[in-house]
Amino acid sequence: MASESMASAPLTLPVLPLDDEVVLPGMVVPLDLSDNDVRAAVEAAQAAARPGAGKPRVLLVPRVDGTYAGTGVLGTVEQVGRLSDGDPGALVRGRGRVRIGAGTTGPGAALWVEGTAVEETLPDPLPGSVTELVKEYKALATTWLKKRGAWQVVDRVQQIDGVGALADNSGYSPFLTVAQRVELLETADPVARLRLATAQLREHLAEQEVAETIAKDVQEGVDKQQREFLLRRQLEAVRKELRELNGESEGDESDDYRARVEAADLPGKVREAALKEVEKLERSSDQSPEGSWIRTWLDTILELPWNERTEDRYDIRGARAVLDAEHAGLDDVKERITEYLAVRKRRADRGLGVVGGRRGGAVLALVGPPGVGKTSLGESVAHAMGREFVRVALGGVRDEAEIRGHRRTYVGALPGRIVRAIKEAGSMNPVVLLDEIDKVGSDFRGDPAAALLEVLDPAQNHTFRDHYLEVELDLSDVVFLATANVLESIPEALLDRMELVRLDGYTEDEKVVIARDHLLPRQLERAGLEPGEVVLEEASLRKLAGEYTREAGVRTLERAISRLLRKVAAQHELGDRELPFTVRPEDLRELIGRPHHVPESAQDPSERRTSVPGVATGLAVTGAGGDVLFVEASLADPETGAAGLTLTGQLGDVMKESAQIALSFLRSHGAELELPVTGLKDRGVHIHFPAGAVPKDGPSAGITMTTALASLLSGRLVRTDVAMTGEVSLTGRVLPIGGVKQKLLAAHRAGITTVVIPKRNEADLDDVPAEILEKLEVHPVTDVRQVLEIALAPAEVPVGAAA
Repeated sequence: MASESMASAPLTLPVLPLDDEVVLPGMVVPLDLSDNDVRAAVEAAQAAARPGAGKPRVLLVPRVDGTYAGTGVLGTVEQVGRLSDGDPGALVRGRGRVRIGAGTTGPGAALWVEGTAVEETLPDPLPGSVTELVKEYKALATTWLKKRGAWQVVDRVQQIDGVGALADNSGYSPFLTVAQRVELLETADPVARLRLATAQLREHLAEQEVAETIAKDVQEGVDKQQREFLLRRQLEAVRKELRELNGESEGDESDDYRARVEAADLPGKVREAALKEVEKLERSSDQSPEGSWIRTWLDTILELPWNERTEDRYDIRGARAVLDAEHAGLDDVKERITEYLAVRKRRADRGLGVVGGRRGGAVLALVGPPGVGKTSLGESVAHAMGREFVRVALGGVRDEAEIRGHRRTYVGALPGRIVRAIKEAGSMNPVVLLDEIDKVGSDFRGDPAAALLEVLDPAQNHTFRDHYLEVELDLSDVVFLATANVLESIPEALLDRMELVRLDGYTEDEKVVIARDHLLPRQLERAGLEPGEVVLEEASLRKLAGEYTREAGVRTLERAISRLLRKVAAQHELGDRELPFTVRPEDLRELIGRPHHVPESAQDPSERRTSVPGVATGLAVTGAGGDVLFVEASLADPETGAAGLTLTGQLGDVMKESAQIALSFLRSHGAELELPVTGLKDRGVHIHFPAGAVPKDGPSAGITMTTALASLLSGRLVRTDVAMTGEVSLTGRVLPIGGVKQKLLAAHRAGITTVVIPKRNEADLDDVPAEILEKLEVHPVTDVRQVLEIALAPAEVPVGAAA
């Protein structure tokens, strides 16, 4: 075993305290003798030194915050003299570590302690890991010294062979804190000490590298700014020289904007506002952020088509032909657009283009279930009128600034969607489709629906002000088409500003025409098939519309056609099907499976819902259009004691009240109707609406519930082919309801042939297509007694037995 230090021996030494400073073995440091503690320790060491015994020895001990470390360094006083500043001083060299023991006495005023020299042993030869550690430390130290320019020290570090001495050499490092030096001093094992010194040096180099990277980035940024500033100055000088060479007057970017504003065809007030902003731009400096805001605003103003308008196509017959070619049905909308064009033509012929500052725009609300073609109708309207078309999606918009724009002071401010739509269209009279206006929400950022009030008001929108533009924009020549699925979701004030056009859905004949003329050609192209390769018979299309889909629109029908064509194309590629191929009704089950909607009238009599007393068929309106609704009623056993009325099926308050009214009417008029109602006092009545997961509400199921209860009490079945709708009163009057057209379309889709409606809704039959009325037997009624005569089948058993 090789030793790197003195042999362990007891020592008695005077203490030389070092305040917030650490000396490691091998270091040579000058000490100021004007410090009393230092002078006392040196004088005590000199007094104790015997002639010929060597240089005076002291114990160098770090003192941090008044506390001495547990390990010191044996130091020899090499020389006593004057420091560079003229003060008395001593040069002390650290020799080795000493573990401090108990205090003792000695000559002089210094503190004397007993200590034990710390031995440091290492195996010989050194293990490979220690050798690698030595190499790493020397490499790191060399890197750090070269960065500081201390080239003369690099050779001295490379010549140190001892592991402990190499670690103690890091005591010269100025970046080490007192705590880190104390930790090095108190680490006796030389390998552990070198590992600690290596980690400290590596950490410092990493921090230094990060600091250098940051400083470099900052310097590059400053250099770039200075270079940009210099280049801009040079560019200005070049432009100035070119202007002088061409004889032009001196100007800048603001002059360019001034010329553009003056050359643009802007309305008077807009021009005044733009010139004021140009003046602000001229007064602002190049570095001012206000300058960029003004430039962006001026660019927006200059890009808007203030006086650009497309000429309307006043060929009324041609416009109607375009609408008929692109959309089947929807006569209400087509008539409204035709009326609008006719009035516009007459106004233009008589020179009445602008009256009171307002032009002849239009605001229509297209309300109907999904899939009836509301969105695509907007493009057809624009095509028929010869105008530009812009679609503005409002679904999920919750920020008022989306409609009115942001204030210019905000970072990233933009004009609202209406202004952006006008800018995109490139004209002041486009057709703007406000899609899904019923899906607009509100939160802490405002109510976008309220912001639309001014946009969609024909009496106000000729002076619409966007928060970003802050100038008046004339929207009175724009045709606004707003689409919605649910009318109740549109705020009443907003709905009042629009002309309502209902799209209640298509008849089966209309669906067949749409599928033949529009859906099938489009899906053939998407499936990669030629028009003659797959042919669908009209009977097949009718079966797809009637039994495979039951909807107000045609979206599901188009998916069914797409699925059918994909199946045929796949079979052809697999070699299982030859083309051309004609799809007959009997082929549908093989290709796309069984029908999903079989009419009630087509089912076996024993499987129909109305095959037992107490079940009646009603009609309802949902967000997806009209639909049939079944009502089931039952009586509890009198022995159970469960009297009263039980309602199930997620019913709203209005529908629950209708059930109470129906029951009360039968109790008070049962004898008149020859119904055994005496037992209702002791027996519970249960009314259920199937599809219990779907919420239901409204008064229009009143006569349906009355009929179901009458059927239950009389034992007479409700006719399978009869459906009904109407509100019932306590006196048995049948009151009017809404959605007659949608309900009759739903009845036709479900295979119903007889429909009972309130007498006061008879005028609504004018909206129902003639082909539907031909296939339905509609009975307008005023009293529940008429409903029961029509709906209830003749009694098969005596009334008493049924009860």
